Amino acid sequence: MNELLKKVSDFLAHHKGLPVLIGIGMVILNLVFNLLPDWPLITWLADTELFLHLGVIVGLFGILLGDAL
Repeated sequence: MNELLKKVSDFLAHHKGLPVLIGIGMVILNLVFNLLPDWPLITWLADTELFLHLGVIVGLFGILLGDAL
């Protein structure tokens, strides 16, 4: 477990902006889901705005993690 955490930490230390970019991508994906036709899964994702909330959380976590590393 410690080795996995060290590898992830080293990877994110070299790619500090990656979590923020993933968060931005999830927010944009949520916008696309709102523009798509009414399919059951797409409608549920658009109504719950799941990717919007996850994208904001990942983006904020990426900003905090980038400052710490």
